[in-house]
Amino acid sequence: MLIDTHCHIAHPEFHADCEDVIRRAIDSGIGKMIVVGTDLLSSQKAVALSEKYPFLFATVGLHPHDAERLTTALLSELETLSHHPKVVGIGETGLDFYYNHASHESQLEAFSAQITIAVKRRLPLVIHTREAWDASFQCLEKVDPRYLKDVGSVFHCFTGNHEIATRAVQMGLSISFSGIVTFPKTASLQEAASLVDARFLLLETDAPFLSPQGYRGKRNEPAFLTVTAEKVAALRGCSVEMLAATTTQNANRIFKFGHLLS
Repeated sequence: MLIDTHCHIAHPEFHADCEDVIRRAIDSGIGKMIVVGTDLLSSQKAVALSEKYPFLFATVGLHPHDAERLTTALLSELETLSHHPKVVGIGETGLDFYYNHASHESQLEAFSAQITIAVKRRLPLVIHTREAWDASFQCLEKVDPRYLKDVGSVFHCFTGNHEIATRAVQMGLSISFSGIVTFPKTASLQEAASLVDARFLLLETDAPFLSPQGYRGKRNEPAFLTVTAEKVAALRGCSVEMLAATTTQNANRIFKFGHLLS
């Protein structure tokens, strides 16, 4: 079984065939999926979709692109929503200094506020980082290290190198690889995937974005996670079955699905 730890199947691109997408994922061996929120509305939709299927879970958060929409009321609603029994994380939050759709100041404020919620709620952070590694680490270094070690958090759709991955793992953060790792010209990312500590390794699609090699140009979906799994397994010199067992164990530990289903 594989777990897609980050997808957006409540996104409008899936409105017409969401049930078919979910069925194809299950048929492909995807046992669980985490539907990720990026603002209040998408977080509410992620939770609502997770209620319909026992193998779907949700996160709630405000994406750095939308950080300037942060208000006290929005934070309060996200925190309230985080108490839903199917919510397993806070995010997608973080910093994106590449696109700069929001000012650095507003991104830092929104990230810090969501870190506070995550620590309070004892839920893992789902972190988006692009061209902002040092700033992201500086924010996380302010957090009680026991939170990161005991609860854990995730750099989703990791695009860094092995050095960055090692720094993250030493803090207790997990590394999630998407279809980008299957692209031909991603040598440093592939090296990171081959070497990262297996205890902190996760897989995701980020669907409908970032389709893996062989599906590029098409809408991504959770069923395509198998392509990423095959590539990462090859890079690590292990079987897909072993990789699936390892990443499933890691996801279960970080997101505590078993506790929710018990």
